[in-house]
Amino acid sequence: MLGRGELNRGKPSLNQLSFARRALLGAAALFGAFALAACAEAPEPGGPVDSRALAAVRLDPQAAVAAVNAYRAKSGLGPLRLDPALVAMAQRQADAMVAADALSHTVAGSFSARLAAAGIGAGEAGENLGGGYYSLDAAMAGWRGSPEHDANLKIRGATRMGIALAKDARTRFGVYWALELADDPPRPAAAVWAD
Repeated sequence: MLGRGELNRGKPSLNQLSFARRALLGAAALFGAFALAACAEAPEPGGPVDSRALAAVRLDPQAAVAAVNAYRAKSGLGPLRLDPALVAMAQRQADAMVAADALSHTVAGSFSARLAAAGIGAGEAGENLGGGYYSLDAAMAGWRGSPEHDANLKIRGATRMGIALAKDARTRFGVYWALELADDPPRPAAAVWAD
């Protein structure tokens, strides 16, 4: 991933490259775009969704907090608490993914726009999505196995989280998960009064 403001200096422009090289670069750029878009985790869909298995999928938010905290503790990171605003944001995202039958960070708007709309202030925040996982353990295993999602689970300053799922047997994955993590909102600067 290119860093913010990084320039491509000392390399020939696209106008200087042969047609074959431009085609190769275009294919590589297209592959890169797909790779970046694939940041939501999901097992490969295995045919029709099993309605009985889907009906058994449950989420215990306190168990989810305990699982995330146990994982973070192994890395020497502080615990998270369940935050009602982040839970509501996660539920809206999970519901939007089911409605659109799409595993996407932008199906309900950009992450930053959704944070702002929910009135959630944070200096650092992250979101993990998943589809097709029929248990919290399976979703956590998927996220731990992905470097980008694992980094979100390990946001050093995170203090709070929200998690939700939404289900519909008519969708590609049947169950969609959303996990939101954030640090505490920045405190306003203290006013100093001088007489």
